[in-house]
Amino acid sequence: MTTGLLIVVLGAVFIGAIAQRIAGLGFALLISPFLVIILGSHGGVLMVNICGLVSSLLIMSRVWRDVDWSMYRWLAIPAVIASVPASAAAVYLPAAPLAVTVGAVVLVALSISLLLQRTSLVLTGNVSKAVAGFASGITNALAGVGGPAVSVYALLSRWPQRPFAATLQPFFVTIAIVTLTSKLLLDPGQVPPFQPWAWALIGLMIVGGIYTGEKLQRFIRDDQARLAVIVIAFIGAAAALTKGLIDL
Repeated sequence: MTTGLLIVVLGAVFIGAIAQRIAGLGFALLISPFLVIILGSHGGVLMVNICGLVSSLLIMSRVWRDVDWSMYRWLAIPAVIASVPASAAAVYLPAAPLAVTVGAVVLVALSISLLLQRTSLVLTGNVSKAVAGFASGITNALAGVGGPAVSVYALLSRWPQRPFAATLQPFFVTIAIVTLTSKLLLDPGQVPPFQPWAWALIGLMIVGGIYTGEKLQRFIRDDQARLAVIVIAFIGAAAALTKGLIDL
């Protein structure tokens, strides 16, 4: 990988970590399409899973008191069940269709989220939680983005921002561990071939992004944070979708 592309990767990881700390999600939404373009479909999605695991672990230690563990269980158990077969499918899917999948999943999910913000429908009950978790497990394994499904659920259930953002961190850690374990057992060669110093820089960008997001959080309203994530994610998803269609 050239120095220029590595700088782009580091910049994307840094911005994604800022979004994750401010809004509770957004890391994968922001960086998945860009890393798919740079690293290829399989390597890009795996990279998102790795970085997402690290960022959520770090943030989880900061928001532990606000986690809704009952909600976590209803989301995480179905997500784990869905992640294993979806991870196997992701390993063997051709690169170009997977790139199209990454872009399309993000675009559709974001579009639905925007439309549903205006509805008066309110979701209740545990079935809707389980469905959201199951869908999140599938999209995380296939496209590296587990946030849209639970974000749609949060909008429709009127889940308050603070416990929502906190609960997503152990949830993302869980599905990332399951997805990474499944994929690496099936195909260990998927790991992007970064040098140790490059991995160290990526780790520093995650830590720096979380720290920056924590400082910025006090100046940014929740609706502003989510809007910024949506706009950037739309751009990245459109780029990944276009690249996948060209390569088909």
